[in-house]
Amino acid sequence: MPNYLDIPIIKLPNGKRMYQGIKYPNIPLSPADMYVICNNTDRYDKLADQYYGDSNLWWVISIANNSISQDSLFPPVGSYIRIPSNYVDVVDDFNTLNDIENSELSSDY
Repeated sequence: MPNYLDIPIIKLPNGKRMYQGIKYPNIPLSPADMYVICNNTDRYDKLADQYYGDSNLWWVISIANNSISQDSLFPPVGSYIRIPSNYVDVVDDFNTLNDIENSELSSDY
């Protein structure tokens, strides 16, 4: 995933690896946001590809809907989720919060 390329991976004492200190931006509501009711074939990455043209931006939709469980790429069937319209700003805020320079996403959007 391009937005994680510059974030260091740390190894925990139990041997597990994780990204160090990832911070996600607040995603404000916008009148231009779209809303969908999920069916059994919807996944955050497919929705990101459909609405943003980039499946790597699945996390934008997931974080915008943080009241829904974050443990799966599949939103619950029948859930009403928001597709933020301002994903470019969200990616820029993510890069700023995580002190990422020259990110592929920053230059691509």
